Amino acid sequence: MAICAVYTATTPIHTTKPNFGFHQKHQLILYTSKERSRRWGRLSSNSTSSEISCSAETKTVVIGLAADSGCGKSTFMRRLTSVFGGAAEPPKGGNPDSNTLISDTTTVICLDDYHSLDRTGRKEKGVTALDPRANDFDLMYEQVKAIKDGVAVEKPIYNHVTGLLDPPELIKPPKILVIEGLHPMFDSRVRDLLDFSIYLDISNEVKFAWKIQRDMAERGHSLESIKASIEARKPDFDAYIDPQKQYADAVIEVLPTQLIPDDNEGKVLRVKLVMKEGVKYFSPVYLFDEGSTISWIPCGRKLTCSYPGIKFAYGPDAYFGNEVSVLEMDGQFDRLDELIYVESHLSNISTKFYGEVTQQMLKHADFPGSNNGTGLFQTIVGLKIRDLYEQIIAEKAAAPVEAAKV
Repeated sequence: MAICAVYTATTPIHTTKPNFGFHQKHQLILYTSKERSRRWGRLSSNSTSSEISCSAETKTVVIGLAADSGCGKSTFMRRLTSVFGGAAEPPKGGNPDSNTLISDTTTVICLDDYHSLDRTGRKEKGVTALDPRANDFDLMYEQVKAIKDGVAVEKPIYNHVTGLLDPPELIKPPKILVIEGLHPMFDSRVRDLLDFSIYLDISNEVKFAWKIQRDMAERGHSLESIKASIEARKPDFDAYIDPQKQYADAVIEVLPTQLIPDDNEGKVLRVKLVMKEGVKYFSPVYLFDEGSTISWIPCGRKLTCSYPGIKFAYGPDAYFGNEVSVLEMDGQFDRLDELIYVESHLSNISTKFYGEVTQQMLKHADFPGSNNGTGLFQTIVGLKIRDLYEQIIAEKAAAPVEAAKV
């Protein structure tokens, strides 16, 4: 028996709320000839022309990624979609300024698309895009829930070029939906829809160093204007964005190095992967011995290390009252091909073959962070999400079999 989702492209669902842009969904059950001899059913005679999409009876897996702007979300998304295969591209034939990326398995939507105020409207009301008042959380929740339940939606588009709200685009339910942006864990209703959540936590020192490098070197901004921009965003960031990390299943924390005294350039980084214990389908990565406290300097015959070297650490900890495991890397790699030495000492990394982490890192050697812990931990989290997805699908596929035995 196959269960198919049928989407009509003409009539949105009517609600007491504003039009959320859903496409009607009906269920079409196709039986074998043997099943038809035992069962009977027909479609309604007034059904309209529809698109039929058949798949296993599984819901879309939803992943949430939260971070401030300029903190590496786009790079992380490219690493994640690469793990699943297929290039992530904007919707074909759609708005060239769309923020959506679609691959064979994943669809990534930017939560900026749920801004309720355009750039001019925010300026008139004196609010930033970080302020919840500038975002439509009702629409965000309704549409993410619809996609998770297998219903296509007409999602709005926020145009980052013009600062305007463009006409909506059709988003069909993918196998994996990634919602990335400022607020994926802010609204408890949206948070409850997530199968896994990640927070990119860039320290103020590193964020400032990165912004100076980017805005002064590439955009010609003055140091004073950069400081003013950061300070203007900080109250809303502290109030509405940063608190979300307490809900995340995994946090990638980027800090100044401890290998260089008083370093303020932000070129050498100390990166922590904070992994919550007890999350379904997710087993934290560990170094050498699970649950132990480890400090490891791998530099030597098997790993080339120039100044200031590389240091790893691992151990149990507490994070916002939750038990966590923390894996840390301080320093940077000189040769990515030697990363396999480090990979061989990590466990629970959810690779399908020996050296897969190293292969992924070499594949994207030109991505920002590929020589340090940001790229390494983003890659590992991508592999863990693939494993989580496969576990969820396997469990749902097994459920009807187990029910039939009863």
